[in-house]
Amino acid sequence: MATDGPLLRVFEVRAKPGCADRLLEKFATTSADVVRGKPGNLGYYFGRCVQGGDDVVVFVSVWTDLNAVKARFGLDWQSSFLPAGYADLIDDCSVRHFDMCSGWHVANLVSGDTD
Repeated sequence: MATDGPLLRVFEVRAKPGCADRLLEKFATTSADVVRGKPGNLGYYFGRCVQGGDDVVVFVSVWTDLNAVKARFGLDWQSSFLPAGYADLIDDCSVRHFDMCSGWHVANLVSGDTD
């Protein structure tokens, strides 16, 4: 599987009932620390699904390429990485990777540029 990057790593979770808010709090701290400042990481974002229930949340990290993901997550790069305390909040989870080489544009929302 060859990729030219950038690459999205999408961690999707169905939280246990009543646990989505606590999981989002962990995304803001623990998950952010897992990727922030690591070689090849271009950023991250997270949020709640607007369709299908409040218990579905995602943490998405952006990487320069697949090699950067493999360097950060090692041989288990295709598996969900669960820091301590996450398993108690999660019913089901998955991780998928998307090569964005053929369609990539991010508006600068801070400056108001949406082109």
